[in-house]
Formats: sequence, structure tokens, C-alpha cells
Amino acid sequence: MSENSQFFINRSGMRLHYVRWGNPSGVPVLLLHGLRSYAQTWAPLADALGEHYCCHALDQRGRGQSDWAEASSYRTEAYVSDLEDWVAHLGLERFVLVGHSLGGTNALEYARLNPGRLHALVIEDIGPGSSIRGEGAERIRREMSQTPLVFPDWDSAAQFWRQSRPGLSADGLASRLTYSMKQTPEGIEWRHDQKGIAEARLSITPTDLWPAVRALDCPTLFIRGSRSDFLPLATLEAMKEANPRVQTAEIADASHYVHDDQGEVFNQVVADYLRDQLLQLQQ
Repeated sequence: MSENSQFFINRSGMRLHYVRWGNPSGVPVLLLHGLRSYAQTWAPLADALGEHYCCHALDQRGRGQSDWAEASSYRTEAYVSDLEDWVAHLGLERFVLVGHSLGGTNALEYARLNPGRLHALVIEDIGPGSSIRGEGAERIRREMSQTPLVFPDWDSAAQFWRQSRPGLSADGLASRLTYSMKQTPEGIEWRHDQKGIAEARLSITPTDLWPAVRALDCPTLFIRGSRSDFLPLATLEAMKEANPRVQTAEIADASHYVHDDQGEVFNQVVADYLRDQLLQLQQ
């Protein structure tokens, strides 16, 4: 599916980048990546959803081709403001929203602050408490403090990804090398603001997501990787008890990075869920 690359200016004058796939008159789907990811990570999902949808994926501030900012602004409130500006730029009234990890936090907070705007919500491997405590939160804090800012060559960069994401598919590895890294005179560096993002992740208190979960007013699917160290099964059950609109799914042999580890299965789960929810809306 062909990719359309575009930019817009947010309320604070930042230039933010996004990509679009699919049918411009299809059901709009907005896609938010994780902590150190990028818009094109969603290309396989957009391809799987097909021509009934128009998929838009944002390079959130500090990532991809979007402007960098002060580390203090890499926080939920600013990301949600960017999302609100993006929605206004696209001229959308109702849409589907999908978010992974950091993008899931931002999607949930958007839903809380903007009720009535979503046809459906899909959250990949994050829930209340995920960013605060547990093995996954500790792992991410450790990675943020230990990730090199530059690698001597592409082989070293690839080896970094293989070690830190052993479940990553060959296509997933190629995507990350292409869209999250770049050649510079100093070596292979990150396209995203690794230093600022790490500073923010290690210093800013994560958002409490329970208010957002309790306030959900649209059908919502939480997807967990069966090997996730970030979203406990107990949290899935607690969210279902907290709000009857919540459904859950677990994908086998996947870590926190479900759409990278088990892309085909993840894409099918999302496609089936959205088809069912949109059919119900039409009845």
C-alpha cells in the first residue's frame, strides 16, 4: 500500500510529521507508536486493514521526522495536545484510535479528555501501573540509562536490536534500522531524541491511567503479549471489571512489542475487532 508523507504545525509551532495509507474516504484510524518508535512501524497493520480504512500514523514529538523539543515536554499532556491538534488538522469528528505503550497512554488520556470522539480504541500492551512498577518498567528505565547515543557501524546497531529485542522479526529489525537510525559523520545515530526522551522517562512521573480506563465511553480492546513483562494478566482482569466496554486479548509468543513479535496475528486481531465494532455501529 502506498505511503503519503505529510506535515502539520501544532499549537506551539512545532512541525510534526505523519504518514497516511489507504482509502481517503475510508474509516479513519489514527495510530500512535511507542516510546522510541516511529510512524512507519504501523505500515503492516495499515496494509492488513486494507481499503476500507484510511490509516494515519504520527511521528510523535521528538521522533521520526517530527521536531524535537525540550525534554520536559516529553510528557502525556503535551503528547495529547499534539494529538488534538493533529485531529483538528485532519478535520476528523469520529475515528478509531490505536496506541502502543507510550502511544497507548496518550490514546487513553485523549479518550478521557475528549469523550464521544472515538468509534473504538485499541491499546497494545499497557495499562494502569505498567510504567510505574514491575519488571517491564524497570527494564525500560534500565534501557533508557544504558542505550548508546551512537554506534560505530550498522552491524553494531543491528546487534543492539537483536540483543534488546530477541523476538523481533527480520522485517521488524529492518524497519527499525531504516526508520529509527541514520548514518552521520560520527557513526550510526538515532533519528529520535534519545537523550531527551531518556531524561524525560527517568524523571517525569508516569500518568495514572485508572481514571482514563474508568471513563472509557467507547468499545476498547487491550492486547497483551503472553510474554509481556509490562502488562500483567491481573491488570487486564481488573480493567474488565472496572469498565464493561473493555475487552481483552492475549497473543501467544509475544513480548511487550506484540506487533513486532507476532505481526500477522496482531494485525488479524485488530482487523477482526474493528470489523465487528464498526458493523455494530451500522446496525
